[in-house]
Amino acid sequence: MEYLEFEMPIKELQDQLQKCQIIGKESEVDVTATCNKINKKLTEARKNIYKNLTPWQRVQLSRHPNRPYTLDYIKAICGDTFMELHGDRSVGDDKAMIGGLGKIGDQSYMFIGQQKGYNTKTRQYRNFGMANPEGYRKALRLMKMAEKFGIPVVTLLDTPGAYPGLVAEERGQGEAIARNIFEMTILKTPIITVVIGEGASGGALGIGVGDRVYMMENTWYTVISPESCSSILWRSWEYKEQAAAALKLTGTDMKKMKLIDGIIKEPVGGAHTDRAGAFEAVQNQIVVAFEALKELSEEDLVAQRMDKYAKMGVYKE
Repeated sequence: MEYLEFEMPIKELQDQLQKCQIIGKESEVDVTATCNKINKKLTEARKNIYKNLTPWQRVQLSRHPNRPYTLDYIKAICGDTFMELHGDRSVGDDKAMIGGLGKIGDQSYMFIGQQKGYNTKTRQYRNFGMANPEGYRKALRLMKMAEKFGIPVVTLLDTPGAYPGLVAEERGQGEAIARNIFEMTILKTPIITVVIGEGASGGALGIGVGDRVYMMENTWYTVISPESCSSILWRSWEYKEQAAAALKLTGTDMKKMKLIDGIIKEPVGGAHTDRAGAFEAVQNQIVVAFEALKELSEEDLVAQRMDKYAKMGVYKE
């Protein structure tokens, strides 16, 4: 397990607990009372640290190297029923954007999401979760397929942004994202969106227009990363913590501004500390959301979705 800077008190207590257990095994000394005392301190430390996280600390947790990614969630939720689909039928198959059919119980869903890598090789293969235009066009193709067969769509957001390279721009990155936003607004099948990690800029919004939008507890969703915001405003990355607070990017902030529909609680310590618990929480939320949407007619579904997004924001004439 890797630890972030603010998690070091937890690491120290876990190291103490491990040493205590080793001493107990290697000698005849009864260390049960000491281990229980350390365990109690560990539980209290976890509660105190994770209930008072700053926005920047939540950003750090969303990027934790041990945090589960899109395919982890899909495989845990759907098991052997998941069948990945490839290609945009135009340029190629973007490995940063994955999608396919899977089942929760007897209900089929079209799962779509950004996928990051686990090590240097797979991060390059997945382009660090930054999709090219063909990734967004693949996502749209799968959404249209789902609409045709009356299958609900589930999108899982986890990206530092759409790929900003020259080649991506030449192939119409902006148009691809804008087209997705437009088409998702009028898609005649339920769309359930969950931010499972980073939700940055148009890269996330390109698959983020949903009837129900949820954020996991330790994720963020905003127009720009704190580091980039800091470099623009202060010409330095040193103010990223201030930028994170100012951007109002946490689930609590987004819920308060009525930009999302709910927050999915994570296990204490983050999704990476109890993957099974995180998978179950996301699965339950998807099922609950679909139950609330499945009885709506296509017309009502689209009308409610458009009305929801039309009400967002504040303006003065």
